[in-house]
Amino acid sequence: MTDQLSARDWLDQGLKALARSGFTALKAEPLAKAMGVSRGSFYWHFADIGAFHAAILKHWREVAAERIIANLEAATGHDDAIPILLRQAFGGRLSLENAVRTWATVDPGARAAVQAIDRRRLSYVEKLLRDAGLAPDVARARAQILYWAFVGFAQSDRPLPKARQQAVLDELIRIALQN
Repeated sequence: MTDQLSARDWLDQGLKALARSGFTALKAEPLAKAMGVSRGSFYWHFADIGAFHAAILKHWREVAAERIIANLEAATGHDDAIPILLRQAFGGRLSLENAVRTWATVDPGARAAVQAIDRRRLSYVEKLLRDAGLAPDVARARAQILYWAFVGFAQSDRPLPKARQQAVLDELIRIALQN
């Protein structure tokens, strides 16, 4: 890479490092080394490591919530939104999710970011369930149950065999949309 990196390049590399090695990897020197540039490029875009951490958390929200919601809204009708969202959420590698949640156990800024994204995701899932015809109180309860299932899945260190995971996900979708 060249020294002409953008702030986004640093943020993308930061998310990769966070997912792979945890929040302690979010330092200028190892990130610069991994990108083949000097630390000066880092400090061109970020005043200090605290500013970088705040930007990483904002970028994580964009990647892990806002883009997913925007893509789902652009690609689906209301009838298939919940199954598509759940298949995407439970079908991916969640090392980044787990890394940010681990970071949140020791850092107030990360904790606030996790709480904000939890509220955003939860309210969006609740909206999708209401749009699918569920009563508001039922939609709220099911959204919470689905979100707890997602967080538990993200933090699980024992993945299910693919066929079993698919069966569990099919049942979760059935339960979510049952009238």
